[in-house]
Amino acid sequence: MCADYTKATNFASKDSLSSGNSLKIVKGTEIDTEFNNIATAITTKADLSSPTFTGTPTLPTGTIGVTQSSSDSSTKLATTAFVQAVLQTLYPVGSVYSNATSSTNPATLLGFGTWTAFGAGKVMVGLDSGDATFSTVGNTGGSKDSIAVSHTHTATSTDSGHTHTLSISGGSSITGLGGSGSSGWQGTNTGVTYVSTSGTNSSTANISTTINSAGSSGTNANLMPYVVVYCWKRTA
Repeated sequence: MCADYTKATNFASKDSLSSGNSLKIVKGTEIDTEFNNIATAITTKADLSSPTFTGTPTLPTGTIGVTQSSSDSSTKLATTAFVQAVLQTLYPVGSVYSNATSSTNPATLLGFGTWTAFGAGKVMVGLDSGDATFSTVGNTGGSKDSIAVSHTHTATSTDSGHTHTLSISGGSSITGLGGSGSSGWQGTNTGVTYVSTSGTNSSTANISTTINSAGSSGTNANLMPYVVVYCWKRTA
């Protein structure tokens, strides 16, 4: 704790004392006491030039200090002007400020700049000079709704082959195949062999069809996970 100097002897009061009064004499102990009090007070006070404070110093209201550079990372005292300079370095013109709870304009919250609402209903994407869509700052685009893509469908049919089996009983005749026959007869017509036997004829054709589809359709299906915040851009 700093000690204030308090005068221990009222030297002026000695002048009114009558001659011969022992109290009228200024004693060496009185002078010594005063100098000791002065020395104690001085050694517990901060220097005017580059003082070093200890404990928990409190600055008086309205104290004016030297405004340091915003890049100064020393332990020098910071003024309100210094704080403002740092904030403006963090949020230069063109910066975007967001807040998840307060809709108050940043000019009021931060105390500087001109700010306008920014990016309503849009997300921000980093500049990509190699992609024409994202190669210019300020470009906008995209849609939150999916668009039905123009497309066609094709069908593929596969014939797995088929066979004919003809059985002839004794005395039967073959018609409609370019000839006739009876029991014990065999011949060939249009690639089919007729064998003398008994039974019935049959034919089988198996065809499978596959439809290949392409494209998609629908709305409100193109939204990424998102969170809504208040967003502002500094314009001045």
